[in-house]
Amino acid sequence: MRHYARAAMFATALLGGTAVWAQQDMSQVQVTATQIAPGVSVLFGSGGNIGVSHGADGTLIVDDQFAELTGRIQQAIADLGAGQVNYLVNTHWHFDHAGGNENFGNAGALILAHDNVRRRLMAGGTVVGNVTAPAPTAALPVVTYDKGLTFHFNGDTIEVMFLGGGHTDGDSIVRWHDANVVHMGDMFMHQSGWPFVDVDSGGNVEHLLNSLSQVIAMTDAETVIIPGHGPLATRSDLIAFRTMVQTGVDRVRALKDQGLTLEQALAAKPVEGLRNNPNGFIADDAFVTAVWASIDAHRG
Repeated sequence: MRHYARAAMFATALLGGTAVWAQQDMSQVQVTATQIAPGVSVLFGSGGNIGVSHGADGTLIVDDQFAELTGRIQQAIADLGAGQVNYLVNTHWHFDHAGGNENFGNAGALILAHDNVRRRLMAGGTVVGNVTAPAPTAALPVVTYDKGLTFHFNGDTIEVMFLGGGHTDGDSIVRWHDANVVHMGDMFMHQSGWPFVDVDSGGNVEHLLNSLSQVIAMTDAETVIIPGHGPLATRSDLIAFRTMVQTGVDRVRALKDQGLTLEQALAAKPVEGLRNNPNGFIADDAFVTAVWASIDAHRG
């Protein structure tokens, strides 16, 4: 697929030396499925985790990873006993979650996403040094929304909700009401350290914290959480993640309120030792910088 260039997947400074997908040989990626509930599964491969609803009404997926993996994703879906994809929901516009859009669109899937996802896919842009050209028509969401929409599908009520974003300005969560499953997109990356607050894509840590709080309020101890990356999680995991992020934000805000510059705040290392994975995607300095920018934008 022509509109995703991945020469250097994430900048070293951002990831603390961990380039998760950089120069990965996609031919070696295996796409595996885990059933969560009857008719509800998650696919793991490379890139964002894919939620699947399948049954008598058809097949709906949440995100689609990279274009090179479309055939293996389709086979994994077929192995679940599901038919071809009828509906595709993008949780946000990043290449590791929407890279297969063109392939699935050409195969007949109706693509849905928040208004801002379509705008960003149409415009293209740069995500941490990775240039994404404007998306072709087949890759664009056909149905967009402001606050969300609801599928009455495969015996469940599937709610697609924009809660204010945070990772970007177009993040949606997808909630299977009866199955008690929530797909978080990249607002929650489980066991992966700090969140990636993509300020250049309208991300804001204040919005992220608010979105996380709303999901926590609508879930319970039995809810299965599909994170954007990482293994399946629970509400307790989500609460722990939010607590970690809030603690980091509070420490950075305290330095900012004291009148320190960003450079002085970085030198103080306010979040050192706090993240839940020292080898996670986002380095401490990158998180502090994103929090600093978020506070400025929120106050502005």
